[in-house]
Amino acid sequence: MEGFEIALLNTARDGRMPMEFHGDYHVHIIVRRGVMTFSDGKNMFTSREGDLVIWQMANTIQDVAYSEGFEADFLMVSPSFLQQYNPEMVWASKGFIFIRINPSFHLDEEGLALMNADFELFRRRLSMREETFRREVLGRVMQIFLYDLWTVYQHQMAQMETTDNTARIFLRFLTLSQQHARTEREVAFYADKLCITPKYLSQVSRTVTGLPASQWIQFYAAFELVSLLNDTSKTLTEVSDLMGFENLSHFSRYTKKTLGKAPSEYRQK
Repeated sequence: MEGFEIALLNTARDGRMPMEFHGDYHVHIIVRRGVMTFSDGKNMFTSREGDLVIWQMANTIQDVAYSEGFEADFLMVSPSFLQQYNPEMVWASKGFIFIRINPSFHLDEEGLALMNADFELFRRRLSMREETFRREVLGRVMQIFLYDLWTVYQHQMAQMETTDNTARIFLRFLTLSQQHARTEREVAFYADKLCITPKYLSQVSRTVTGLPASQWIQFYAAFELVSLLNDTSKTLTEVSDLMGFENLSHFSRYTKKTLGKAPSEYRQK
């Protein structure tokens, strides 16, 4: 089953374990029976029945151990598939932070029902191999799953925002990036808005996510760029102006660097 974009397995039925796929896929695990322990390089986590575990590709996962009789359903998603069907940047970014800090958390009754329903929908759609729009449909199921996932941990996210000062600064930075990244792509702009130095903002970003602040700005700017280019009612000159470029030449170089294609080539393909 090599080279897939998305797959859903059960440890007991399929004889495969989640750790086999970490590093190549984002892995989402619902523990059904038994206990699983693992480390993120800093902390040890213990996951039991009813827990949701998410191993992002960027996370360090090691020292994984399973109890006798351990069983789990686990969903693997390729980074390219997740990126293509990500429906929203702000919550996706907040989720990235929350999951990095909390790779394992217990689902309440309502949250477990949501995740079970989404996994079952994935299972049914993955079994329909001759469906004409199979990939597109799976992409929409992925979007439903992400919205449900963000709903599940929104309360824990609110607590993190108010109790963790570093995370709070970073989440304010993300909000500003969403608002301004279309035209403001320098770390200094956001540091000034937050009344901190660019060096400290980058330090906060690396502490929370392991990535520099500049990369998060690039993520948001690229999201805006793709959205504008996909809107074919806008000319390339209009897109360039909306992205804050002085001329089409600078805009074209930026697009080629960011997307690997010139603006006109991106639209053609």
